[in-house]
Amino acid sequence: MSERNSERAQHTEHAERLQHTRPAQGVVIRRTVESDWPEVRALRLEMLADTPLAYLETVEHALRRREWEWRAWARDGSSADSITVAAITTEGRWVGTMMSKVPRGHAGAFLYGVYVAPDHRGTAAGVTDALLDRIEEWALGRGDTLTLEVNESNPRAVAAYRNRGFVETGVIRPYPLDHSLRELEMRKPLR
Repeated sequence: MSERNSERAQHTEHAERLQHTRPAQGVVIRRTVESDWPEVRALRLEMLADTPLAYLETVEHALRRREWEWRAWARDGSSADSITVAAITTEGRWVGTMMSKVPRGHAGAFLYGVYVAPDHRGTAAGVTDALLDRIEEWALGRGDTLTLEVNESNPRAVAAYRNRGFVETGVIRPYPLDHSLRELEMRKPLR
């Protein structure tokens, strides 16, 4: 067994013992670990290509990241200060992800990097709900609210967040990659 496969097997076994998993129609939800970095990278590139205005990074920028950066990103998914969860099919395909952390100086958690592959979107698939359930569970231990920013030019995402109990706070910021677009802040009470 190669060193990388051995490392992955150890991390996977450890993650399965310690991490929460939840099926959603043939999908397992779990936190990322360092050895997941190739999948984290591939899914990040997919999401940036699929919905570029939803993220604060371009495909070109992501392609310049080095392996150690992807390893750190994946490892942070299981840190005490942040969580990244992935939706993985029983065939091993990564079809969704979300990340949360509590920014310095804030009382509650923020939601970042939300993505579900087009063929796994929608209420019937359950992937978005399963990912968000896990994030909300984690965030509840860190405050009473979960906050996010969503591009106003992404009405599908705005509607999905509203359906999950998020409401606009009235805070609007320019989208950093294109100041002609705006980011809406939305917040959900967790208690």
